[in-house]
Amino acid sequence: MKKTLLIMLMILTIISCKDEAKSEAEKPSEANEQMSENAKTELQNDGLITVQGTFVYYDDAAVLQTPSGMIGVVVNEKMQDLNKKVQAYKKESTDMVPVTIRGRLFKKPENEIGWENRIEIKEILKVSPPKAGDNEVIRLENKESK
Repeated sequence: MKKTLLIMLMILTIISCKDEAKSEAEKPSEANEQMSENAKTELQNDGLITVQGTFVYYDDAAVLQTPSGMIGVVVNEKMQDLNKKVQAYKKESTDMVPVTIRGRLFKKPENEIGWENRIEIKEILKVSPPKAGDNEVIRLENKESK
């Protein structure tokens, strides 16, 4: 009798654990739930991706620094629009400003120099002010003694 009760208890425990695992897997991930200002999810079937990072455009080169690495930004009209929006938050021309964009990510052609990954901006979702201390720069000066 005790063996039968113990076996039934183990079977019920195993079955209930399987149900919990299914309910966890069925829940949408946080990335799927996040909505942009334009009510678009990060995962759409239009071939574009959402990228968050810090943006800088300096000396005809645009770069987006993400937690996973650097991405070269294609210089086009949308990039110019983003650069205009970023200017409000810059103190120096080399300051990097946090942005969220949607675009088409692709590899650079083999015969070109630059960052391995590139992104062509299709949509600007968000431009944020930089956190205090993010753009601190050490400046070295050469002072000649007389």
